[in-house]
Formats: sequence, C-alpha cells, structure tokens
Amino acid sequence: MRLIRIVAPPLAANCYLIIDERKALIDVGGDAEFIFRAVKRYVEPKELDYVFLTHSHYDHASAAGFFKGIAKIAIHEEEIRLMKLQSFASIFGFRFKLFDPDIVLKGGETFELGETRLEVIHTPGHSPGSICLYEPKKKWLFSGDTVFAYGSFGRYDLPGGDPKKLLESIELLSKLDVENLYPGHEDVVEGNGKESVLESLRIAKMFI
Repeated sequence: MRLIRIVAPPLAANCYLIIDERKALIDVGGDAEFIFRAVKRYVEPKELDYVFLTHSHYDHASAAGFFKGIAKIAIHEEEIRLMKLQSFASIFGFRFKLFDPDIVLKGGETFELGETRLEVIHTPGHSPGSICLYEPKKKWLFSGDTVFAYGSFGRYDLPGGDPKKLLESIELLSKLDVENLYPGHEDVVEGNGKESVLESLRIAKMFI
C-alpha cells in the first residue's frame, strides 16, 4: 500500500492517491491535465477504481468529470445540487465538467481497498455534503475542508455553508482516534493528528 499527496491547482488543494489492491483518488483539483499527469507518474489513470470527492467546490472537484468512465466517482447526495452551481469556476479559467456520480453517498459507507479501509463520515458545514474519510486501523483522517492542521477549520460563508453544522461536524471528528491528518489544503500532520482536530474544535467554539 502506498499513499501519495498531490497538490493541485487552482488553489493548492491536497489530493491523495491511494495505491492498494484497489486504487483510489481522494479529490482531484480543478485542472484535469495536471491531475492526469500527476497520477500517471505512479499508475495509469485507467487503473483507478474510485474517485472520492470530499465536497464539490471547484478547487477540489471540477476535474472529476474527466474521470467519468475511468473510475467510479463517489460524492455525497447533498452535494449534487451544489455541484451544478459551480459555473463560477470558469472565472478562474477552469471548466467544471458536470457528471452523474457512480456512487451517491449518505455517510456510513465502507470501502475496502486492500490494506486500506475507508469509512465515510458525513461532515456538513463547509458545504452541505462535505465528507471525511477515516481509516480505522491506521487512524488516518482525510478531512477535506472540514478541519486543517494546527487548529484551522473550514469556512462557512460560501453557498450551503452552515456554522452550527460545521461545529457539530468538528465535534464528531474530535471523537476519533487520529494519528495522521490529511486535510484538503496546507500541511499534513503525521503523528498526533487528533491534537489538531481538538485545537480546531477549541478555536471553532470561540468563533461560532
């Protein structure tokens, strides 16, 4: 099993390529040519089994439609309507290619990739259908834009954002045993990732 972090344009979103018996990409960024080239350094894109989207914001998901027919694209049901509103991505020179997801998530699903098991956690607040993915044996948390390293957390002033739900989602994540935190932007935390989640909760309670 191998985990590779790919930082994708246009807003330096962290994407995570998991190479296991089954191969998965968590978030794809907004530049299809970039993400295809990046993935191809490690595996052929056609070998991907899944593309998991933590949410539909264009900096994480607007390249996803180019993977349709290559991998099964999974997104939360609450995010599909919001995805259709992402036309503002064109302002930044990136086209949001709309797609019908292959897997509509509700939260609570589990995906077995081999050594890696991903549990889907619905974490609304940054957007209605934001999800996190948790690997219970390795204690890895792929947190999208819900929480970040060192106590930062996702904004809630974008369409579909909800501060109360975001706080509830961070509280939910704070109950997990997290060794490594793999957020949607900025630094990865390898070792004692729970400390960052707890700090995010502490700071969020001060402002929400």
